Amino acid sequence: MPWYTLTPTDVWLFRDAKPFAPGERAWASGASFPPNGDAIAAAIRQLRQQDDHLTLRGPFLCRTQPQPELYFPSPLGFLGTTPLIPYPWHPQGDRIAALWDDNAPAPLLPPNLDQVPEANPKGDGKLRQYLPAAAIQTYLETGTIPDSHWRLGDDEDKEPWSQETRSHNAIQSETRTVKLADGYFVENAIRLHPNWALAIQLDCELDSPSTLRLGGEGHRAVLERCDPLDAQWQALQTQSHANFQRQDPSIAYLITPGVFERHHTSKNGHNHGFRTGRATCRPYPWEWKLAPSRHQNQPNPDQRDSGLVSFASGSAVPISRRLRQKNTSPNARDSSVPAPQVFAAPPGSLYYLNQPQPLYQDRDDINPKTRRWRQLGYSELLWVVPPPS
Repeated sequence: MPWYTLTPTDVWLFRDAKPFAPGERAWASGASFPPNGDAIAAAIRQLRQQDDHLTLRGPFLCRTQPQPELYFPSPLGFLGTTPLIPYPWHPQGDRIAALWDDNAPAPLLPPNLDQVPEANPKGDGKLRQYLPAAAIQTYLETGTIPDSHWRLGDDEDKEPWSQETRSHNAIQSETRTVKLADGYFVENAIRLHPNWALAIQLDCELDSPSTLRLGGEGHRAVLERCDPLDAQWQALQTQSHANFQRQDPSIAYLITPGVFERHHTSKNGHNHGFRTGRATCRPYPWEWKLAPSRHQNQPNPDQRDSGLVSFASGSAVPISRRLRQKNTSPNARDSSVPAPQVFAAPPGSLYYLNQPQPLYQDRDDINPKTRRWRQLGYSELLWVVPPPS
């Protein structure tokens, strides 16, 4: 699967599914950035002029100079630059045992309860929101991230883009004034900083360079092949797979929005995804059950219950999709309709498990509609070695 970068020719406009009407104080709500896999797949299909299913990874941020390097959302289970440890794994966890509700995810603690680190470490207090592949490689191997990777330079921002407010006016016919009704609305545009782009991995070959439409108002991006990113991704995947095979306490690190489908097992043993009348939105996978509490008090520590101990997450990410429908009329073209809005777990979420567990969406015997979430890049996980206690 080759890697490509998407570099904007100007700004990008992405909107969420919230309805709005032009008029006084009307804002067209902007969608989260980077855009979701549905938006990327739609742009690629339009470029190829083929209405087929794509498999992609990403999108991720990519710094193109001095050499291409992938950037990932910073893990959320940190206090400043200090990684947090769930209470059952903590050597001093018995000091707060009475404060923990056993029916809830375990609290997260700093490694040393006698020296609680500052939320904003000394210095300018500016920490990166996106970390380079080299920092993530170290994180997968050790569970920690060196302070040097967290620190921002004097000329850097927390995020490699800025928002620009754009107003849209409709002029009355035969006049030079804005319409009094339905004539004005405002929205936010995204402008990537110089030497930054989006990176995606696709299951198809595309002409490079190419120009495609991405986002609203006809804004475009230059698509270019970027082979150096493959070695970075393969190194991360190799370490992640090795961590998964250890079958020891591990941390699942979410690097794209997580959309988790419910599923059940029927009487004949087949798994099925719930799609009608069931909520899709949840901060952690439905198949990962909370583990029984207080593992360090068990007589035999080797007899751990596999399950989710705790997690660190943030505000949900709204995902606005469209469903393609086939029109049976002989001369009609395919159309699409708005799909119900989904709220995904934010990238950077961490899941602390006693043993690594696969995602239901990665199975081969599931509903194709459920597998589409993974094929569009959602719920991508990397497995991390827990930090030293």
